Amino acid sequence: MAKVKAKAGININRATVSLRENHKVLWITITAMFMAINIVLATLGIPVPGGHLYLCDAIICTAALLLDPLAAFAVGGIGSFLGDFIFYPAPMFVTLAVHGLQAVVISLIVRGGKGVKPHFVRSLIAVLIGAVIMVVGYTLGKIYVYSTYEYAMMSLPYEIAQALLGVVISLLLCYRFKLFTIFNRETEREQ
Repeated sequence: MAKVKAKAGININRATVSLRENHKVLWITITAMFMAINIVLATLGIPVPGGHLYLCDAIICTAALLLDPLAAFAVGGIGSFLGDFIFYPAPMFVTLAVHGLQAVVISLIVRGGKGVKPHFVRSLIAVLIGAVIMVVGYTLGKIYVYSTYEYAMMSLPYEIAQALLGVVISLLLCYRFKLFTIFNRETEREQ
């Protein structure tokens, strides 16, 4: 694999060089694309008896698996915040905090340190922890925003289903449909 010079003068593999540090325009473009997809998916709910399931968790988890923590926060936190701001502003600050934290934690766990390549078990653990953050965060947030414990408990099954749907879809995209491989190959080619 080709070597590049880091700022400190040490040779390291391209795969370990952050996209954000070396190709800012590509990093901003990819992050913005994921944010736009997140905003669109925040508006498309799958109707289920008694509520809706939103697919934004799938794109948040996928972006967090692929991108660095800062980009993951932008996609998860800011992208979801903008989606709520446009379409349903009451919980937008809860969304910013919860989805932002969810995305950052997933990204940090998957990376596990500089040069560590993501693998399925690490990714599974990361997105499951992210799902717990989302469910607990939204449940507490709904108690705060709507001032009622009962409403938060009524929507708890939908939060759990939405989180698990995001886990399954993101893992399928990244591992079954080889999005990790495609993403790494294409971003490496651009660097």
